[in-house]
Amino acid sequence: MAISDALLPEFDQEMAGVRKTLERVPADKFGWQPHEKSSSMMSLAGHLAHLVGWTSMMIDTGQLDLAPGGEPMAPPPTPNSVAELLATFDTNAAAARAAIAGASDETLMQPWTLLHNGLTTLSLPRVAVLRTFVMNHVIHHRAQLGVYLRMNDVPVPSIYGPSADEDPFA
Repeated sequence: MAISDALLPEFDQEMAGVRKTLERVPADKFGWQPHEKSSSMMSLAGHLAHLVGWTSMMIDTGQLDLAPGGEPMAPPPTPNSVAELLATFDTNAAAARAAIAGASDETLMQPWTLLHNGLTTLSLPRVAVLRTFVMNHVIHHRAQLGVYLRMNDVPVPSIYGPSADEDPFA
């Protein structure tokens, strides 16, 4: 079995959970944040929508410099509406899925390097970057967003089984 074939079912399951969570971001709480050091609800949700887009970049390129020439990369724009948030996510998730599906085992085993101002921060096989810096990273921020939803009395979706608000087995 190809590595991509092994990854796609997990990718599809995780992306479905992300979309269910993003759909619940309340329009009247975009600026809400649980602490002054925390991201706003929409900033966190926007990060999730853009983060999956790293997949295509990581598969198609050998590296990313977060501060080329010492200047930090500009952050992606924060969506202005839930519709824009979901459209961004859907576009990025579709491109990511296509990139995974089209990646050979050889490509997925090639190293990918994260740089900061030309200095190597890490270098791992692309499959490891996909699992850690994309999928696990998405899972982490999806869980954070779930806490934001809970703190605002928004029903938290069932992801791996029942939540306090949804029981897919009932």
